[in-house]
Amino acid sequence: MNPSVNFAPLSPLAFLDRSVLAYPDKPAVIHGDTVYTYSEYGERVRRLAAALKAADVGRGDRVAILAPNIPAMLEAKFGPIRIGAILVPLNTRLAPREIAYILNHSGAKILIFDSELAPTVRDVRPLAPGIGTYVQIADAAPAAEDIPGPEYEEFLARGGTRAVPAEPIDERDAICINYTSGTTGFPKGVVFHARGAWINAIGEAMETEMTWRSVYLWTLPLFHCNGWCFPWAIAAVGATSICLRKVVPAEVFRLIGKWRVTHMCCAPTVLTSLYSSHAAGGQDLSGVTIATAGAPPAPQVIRTMEGMGARVEHVYGLTETYGPYTVCAEQPDWARASADQRARLKARQGIPFAVAGDGLRVVDDEMNDIPKDGRTMGEVVMRGNMVMTGYFNDPDATEEAFRGGWFHSGDLAVWHPDGYVELKDRSKDIIISGAENISSQEVEKVVMEHPGVLEVCVVGVPDDKWGEVPKAFVVPRPGAEVSGDAIIRFTRERLSHFKCPKHVEFGPLPKTATGKIQKFVLRDREWKGRGVRIQS
Repeated sequence: MNPSVNFAPLSPLAFLDRSVLAYPDKPAVIHGDTVYTYSEYGERVRRLAAALKAADVGRGDRVAILAPNIPAMLEAKFGPIRIGAILVPLNTRLAPREIAYILNHSGAKILIFDSELAPTVRDVRPLAPGIGTYVQIADAAPAAEDIPGPEYEEFLARGGTRAVPAEPIDERDAICINYTSGTTGFPKGVVFHARGAWINAIGEAMETEMTWRSVYLWTLPLFHCNGWCFPWAIAAVGATSICLRKVVPAEVFRLIGKWRVTHMCCAPTVLTSLYSSHAAGGQDLSGVTIATAGAPPAPQVIRTMEGMGARVEHVYGLTETYGPYTVCAEQPDWARASADQRARLKARQGIPFAVAGDGLRVVDDEMNDIPKDGRTMGEVVMRGNMVMTGYFNDPDATEEAFRGGWFHSGDLAVWHPDGYVELKDRSKDIIISGAENISSQEVEKVVMEHPGVLEVCVVGVPDDKWGEVPKAFVVPRPGAEVSGDAIIRFTRERLSHFKCPKHVEFGPLPKTATGKIQKFVLRDREWKGRGVRIQS
């Protein structure tokens, strides 16, 4: 798709180029005592692109990165695009075998990783033979000498100072593969194209009212759905990014005050950790806009954060929709509502972004729109420019997700008379803990490997910090002596720790006449008296 007098393909790379031109001396990225201007940011991205090219990475090749929220993660959102390569961000909380699966499935040629994660990478190396180059970012810890490959700054230096022109891009070209959390077994690779990323980024900037004056604090993992496309939104308006390796409430409040932060994104569990921390006392968040998603926030969470002065924007979406697709757009008359009423209204998922068009419906099993009565439940489906290209190398899963010409979210919701959508349940048995999706079946398979376990059922149960956590209901083998602690230790040796059961209960499992375990019976019992279990 070639540019012409009346057409140019959409690419988020253009955002950075424009801000380099418009704001060359303005701070673009701040990390501790390090400040990169937009001119320096653009130069580092160009060097990264050139270094990747010198490492035999070309159009369509996959570049994986495993790192916290540091400058290299932001640079990776642009560098591979310049040479037509595809970024594969990796969840830093995954176990080595999970990371190896993604590297092998994506066919990544190079892995850029933070040196603090060297122990994980050591275990990954023998499991991922396709990785030809390892690049180590020595940020908070020195580079591990036993892992061959250049340090990141040395790697950038290989790119030289000679300008390398960006490769022409078709706006439907893949620029990123974001792997889901494996909610049905193996994780699936969600393919982003340049057009969708460009449009979603513009939507983010519009809905959260970002400008060149904005200062964004990275409390949302950059590996998670590309930071909801905010790296590109920030560059689009020429705003400033404040990096944060780890979310520690006291440090979050310190950075908000020091840099006069105006924007941040948080899962509800992060908001809970902020307002419940000792550091929250006396904090004034006036002037801070917080976009929250990952799990529907309880009205109490919204009410508490707004009581501290923040403006909370509740958004909703999935990795398959480039992150947020809807926003609970605030109406003028909500200002006259009580704090409780406002919080209940803002806890809904809302309406599509302005840039998403009318590609949102709530439908029954026959794809008919459900009544907008606030009571009837149906599945949320979407389509349009902000829906993924498909699942990488998985045509069957793509076809299933796109059946009927719409993307099926798997989320069940009601449709209110005012057109706002409100989620009520999941159509699958996914557990969402701290905005991370956990497959109950994956956990069950691991627990079943324990020699003392005969049967197991895993469901999400309430948790004040994480929203919900996995609980394993276990039927032990006759004569076996097994404890809950032993089950938990067993899973922690085999799974990412956030996926492991936090509670174990022994006893018979409720079943149908045909012997099928009734998960809903266990789940309803655990949630009784705690309100409706709501997930996104």
